[in-house]
Amino acid sequence: MRSDGRFRILVLTLTPNVAAGAFPKGNGNVDSLSSGPVAEVLKRLHQEAEAADARLAQTYASEATSHEQIITQFIDAETRDLEGLYHGLAGNFLNVSPEFGRFLYMCARGCKAQRIVEFGSSMGISAIYLAAALRDMGGGRLIGTEFEPGKVERARANAAAAGLADLVEFRVGDARETLRPGVGGDIDMVMLDGAFTLYLPILKLLEPHLKPGAIIIGENAFAEAGGYIDYVRDSENGYLSLPLSFNPGRGNELTVRTKGPRRLRVEISVEGASL
Repeated sequence: MRSDGRFRILVLTLTPNVAAGAFPKGNGNVDSLSSGPVAEVLKRLHQEAEAADARLAQTYASEATSHEQIITQFIDAETRDLEGLYHGLAGNFLNVSPEFGRFLYMCARGCKAQRIVEFGSSMGISAIYLAAALRDMGGGRLIGTEFEPGKVERARANAAAAGLADLVEFRVGDARETLRPGVGGDIDMVMLDGAFTLYLPILKLLEPHLKPGAIIIGENAFAEAGGYIDYVRDSENGYLSLPLSFNPGRGNELTVRTKGPRRLRVEISVEGASL
């Protein structure tokens, strides 16, 4: 109370005590995408990606008469020589857009993900969005896969620059093999952004570990590629799925798992009794 008898309102502004350049751990009240080291690294990487992939985009645009033809050409190239195709793209980012990255971050936070699996990490841009969500919620684990060793090296460096290296494990090689040993527990979220024709095999490989309500996001999930879209849009398979409206033409699909993890039931007969 002031000396004249009237009340004085004191407003306190609380500012986290974080040293410049440090990477604060979140408790659910942090947004790493708006400012700070994560935002700065992402801005730089998106600029690098635009420059690196500009010629590739021009090449496909000049060789095809329509977007559908570009997709068909890419799927045909995967079918003929998947390994050779992606070796040839070792210098390209093939990354998500900033808008799609923010969507990934929001999905991870919305489902309170603790364990995320990413198929096709490339240079690590989408991994940074996902790992930033884990950091801002207090921690978790992102398991990323990438066929090209050189890309994994850069992805690790980029994750480290964003202060997220301790949350991310990148597995090098064919994801059908690198994910087969398991991911250490049940999965809250899956990001599919690798070879288009492998989305369905990768999903089926992870399916026994998906939690009820797990989110699966497919970028470049085209109906022409391997049956993935037909599978997740069939509710009998335990999913609800629909296309996303932003970044039109990219084949973005949002899917939710409606069934729980499949557990192996073992029956042992002892003197005629089933255990």
